[in-house]
Amino acid sequence: MPDVQGSAKSSANPPAGSPNQWQRVADMDEFRQLLKAKVRFIVPATIFFIVYYFLLPWSVGYYPQFMDKRVWGPVNIAYLFALSQFFVAWFIAWLYVRAARHFDEYGERIMARLKGGK
Repeated sequence: MPDVQGSAKSSANPPAGSPNQWQRVADMDEFRQLLKAKVRFIVPATIFFIVYYFLLPWSVGYYPQFMDKRVWGPVNIAYLFALSQFFVAWFIAWLYVRAARHFDEYGERIMARLKGGK
């Protein structure tokens, strides 16, 4: 069927955002590899951070004498542990930025195939 300019639409490359285009992406090996790569990073990182985050209240509750040990002036182990959570979050974010570069490579390969590349 001709479009507004009078040319026939190509069924090989459906319009961006169409259900056919999304199905093509979902069927690609590169897309499945991208999802697996993201899961391999995100699930362990999330589990680690949640465990690390809840380790502070758990430690304060079960080991109050240890967590109250003074390290430097009024600063105790609990304060240092709480402060360390910021650094751990930043470190995980930095690791994610590094991993995202590989995710972008998958995305570029997917886009190349959609545009008619190999």
